[in-house]
Amino acid sequence: MSAMIIFVFSFVLLCGLLFAEKKEDIKGILLTKPFLSGLFIATALVQPYHAGPYFYLILTGLVLCFAGDVCLAFFFNRKVFTAGLVFFLAGHIAYVVAFFITAGITTGTWVSLVVVPVVSIFIFTRLRSHLGSMRGPVIAYIAIISIMVVGAASLAARQDYSLQGRALVMAGALLFYVSDLFVARHRFVKKSIVNRYAGLPMYYVAQFMLAFSVGMIP
Repeated sequence: MSAMIIFVFSFVLLCGLLFAEKKEDIKGILLTKPFLSGLFIATALVQPYHAGPYFYLILTGLVLCFAGDVCLAFFFNRKVFTAGLVFFLAGHIAYVVAFFITAGITTGTWVSLVVVPVVSIFIFTRLRSHLGSMRGPVIAYIAIISIMVVGAASLAARQDYSLQGRALVMAGALLFYVSDLFVARHRFVKKSIVNRYAGLPMYYVAQFMLAFSVGMIP
């Protein structure tokens, strides 16, 4: 399956998913979201890749996020929603390990450690009053996705890897981070289709970027 075919199918499925989200049509969501998420797994598998730790860890993260996507489709069920958070948390951990095993500690690590925690703490202070009993899981989630961005920045600073691969990793991590802000806003602050229209495309672009990176990062 070529990248162009994947792109076409992904675009069609994303449009269908956004339409189903607007209607809050659980059947429509289940008919589009799992297949769309399955395509970012397929993307990692069909391209040439080096069968090393980076590939297997990114693939693990993609599969865990696929499971999280299926759980989050049942947005009306708190227990299933929480299970989705756990899957995504595990997926982020896989990404973190992939980035740091590949990159180690670089100048990107230290620069991002100055910026990312400040942004994440500010976001938490804005969400805190809305979280209730979900405060603990949300804190853990914010922490791990922040570390993921730091890991991506660490890899982005490794000039011995291809510029395109590093750009995909950095952009993917940032888009993932921002997309989760819309998930949090939708779940805890204000339910609005605008959150879906903004967050879902960012999320899927992020996942496809990370999937494509396995062909460029050894």
